[in-house]
Amino acid sequence: MINPPFYCDYGSHISVGKNFFANYNCTIIDVAKVVIGDNCQFAPNVSIYTAGHPLHPAVRNTLYEYGIGVTVGDNVWIGGNTVILPGVHIGSNVVIGAGSVVTKDIPDWSLAVGNPCHVIRAITEEDREIYYKDRRFDEEAWADICRKLD
Repeated sequence: MINPPFYCDYGSHISVGKNFFANYNCTIIDVAKVVIGDNCQFAPNVSIYTAGHPLHPAVRNTLYEYGIGVTVGDNVWIGGNTVILPGVHIGSNVVIGAGSVVTKDIPDWSLAVGNPCHVIRAITEEDREIYYKDRRFDEEAWADICRKLD
């Protein structure tokens, strides 16, 4: 499911797994391959860039463009206004906080935030009953979730 508008360069270099959701204004500059795993969710204004240009202005002015692929693992939630730069690999079971600029790889089972994005802690079993910061599900909601997990 993709809420429009959606922007991309080619579209043919994008591979998406099962149960993918991208909210409004998703941009994927797919000069190189972008692989997104199963059960991934993108909040509004998530951008993935595989394209870049040389640092030195003389070389950049030749209009040289490179592409380096991006991979997003399974069960990843990417917060709003996040930018993922060329060559980044985001592991599985990861949450990227809103407003992050992901410049380097993020390992599995991590909560990562910031600019530049960095891991602040591992996601653990203790996080299972928490829906936001330190807020726990009420008994009725938790019972409903447990039924769906079975």
